[in-house]
Parts: sequence; C-alpha cells; structure tokens
Amino acid sequence: MVTHPDPAVLYPDVAARGSLAAALQAAAEEGGFSVVATPSSTDPLSHARAASRLPYRKALGVSAWAVERRWSIRGEEPFEDSPLVQGDTDDLAQVARAVQGWQDGAALNDIRQAAPFVRLTGRFEVPDPDPVRLTESEWQRMRTEAAERNRPAYHALIEAAYAEPALRRLYPFTSHWALRFSTTTRPSLTIIGPCLLAGDAGRAYTVSKGFMGGDLLAEAATAQEAVAAAVRHLPADPGPVTYGALPDKKRSGSAS
Repeated sequence: MVTHPDPAVLYPDVAARGSLAAALQAAAEEGGFSVVATPSSTDPLSHARAASRLPYRKALGVSAWAVERRWSIRGEEPFEDSPLVQGDTDDLAQVARAVQGWQDGAALNDIRQAAPFVRLTGRFEVPDPDPVRLTESEWQRMRTEAAERNRPAYHALIEAAYAEPALRRLYPFTSHWALRFSTTTRPSLTIIGPCLLAGDAGRAYTVSKGFMGGDLLAEAATAQEAVAAAVRHLPADPGPVTYGALPDKKRSGSAS
C-alpha cells in the first residue's frame, strides 16, 4: 500500500492558515494584490478553487501534490470542460499570480507572462458553444501539442490533416496517437470517417476503419498521401459540425 506524507508536514505554512485557499490569499496580500479562493470542503489543505469574472471560464482548480511540495493548476472552458491553462510549480506566490489573472479575466498570454509556469494548451477562448469556433480551437490545441512532441511523423500528419479543408471542418480528436474525426464537439462525440495513424522510424502511415489500424483501408508513405486516402473514405456530405451537448443538457437547453 502506497502512503503519502501528511499534507500538514509537506505544507506546514498552509496548515497554519487552515486551508490552501487561505494560503493563496495570504500569498497574494504579501505580493500587494488580492485574490478570492474557495477551499475544498473535503480536503481544504490540498485543494482550492477560484472563480473568474468571465462567464466562459470555469473556476480555476489548484491542487497540492501528495508526494512533494508542489502545486498544479487547471483552468477549463465550460462547454467542453477542456483545459485552457495548466501547469505546476513549487512557488505559491506564482500560483497566486495565476489565480489573479484568471479571476480578473486577463488574456491567457498575459496570465502566462505574469506567472511563467503556466502552460497554454493552444485552445483559445470561445464565449458561447459555437461549434465552428470550438472546432477551430481544438485544431489549434492539437497543432500546438503536436509541435511540442518529439514525433515528427505525428506532427506532419496533424499539419497535413489541418491543411485539408474536408478534414479541417470536422472536429478532431486523438487517442494513443491515432487521429480521428467527429461531426459533433465534445462532450459528446459522433465519430465519422477513418482513423489515421502515424508510423515511427520509417513505418508507413495507415488509414483504417477500426481503431489503431484494424480493418485497414490504405497505407501511405507520406502524411499527405494518408490524408488524401482518408478524404476518399469520408461520407459524401457529413454536414456541418454541431455542438455535442450531453442528453440531459439538450433537454434542459443549457450548454454550460
């Protein structure tokens, strides 16, 4: 059985304040600014949340690590519950700076400038559940991630797919490096078309009906050839991408 140090041992300063939320507020005051944070009702030393004045930002989550003294943040948008910012640091004052920017509605780049540990996922903010903009944002996230990975074949595949209008208008998602498409956004995907997989170390790209290469449709030497093969196996008219609301949200008419 794995055991972790008592949070009060790893974070005696937080324990002295009574909660992570209170410690964040104290760190902000020491820096000459203010934040408002809400402690977790079940684990106040390790978790806190900070609401934003922008309605299209969910509350920023702040969590303490269990095995070493460090904090993580995650800031999501409300329509797909996807992260816009995330990161981790051992500097609570930096976390408080990130909280301040998120709460005040600062631009994402400005939050990163104020707190350099913050990593932008590549998604941009969409003020309402516009499926076209959410699709564009997800493509931007995927391209950002692919550029940061040390997998040239995968990066080439993402860029080739994005350059193809028939695929770019579909909502992209990946699993285990396989590129797939949907006619609805998250949170409820509707899979359409084939699955594309980038080979490594000189292996071919594959286009298949099934996940991870099952029911092979084509092999290709380049990302562009793989994309062309995928387009040939798309339905003739998939229609526009729509917002993938969950059933209960569809009934209530709420997208948040």
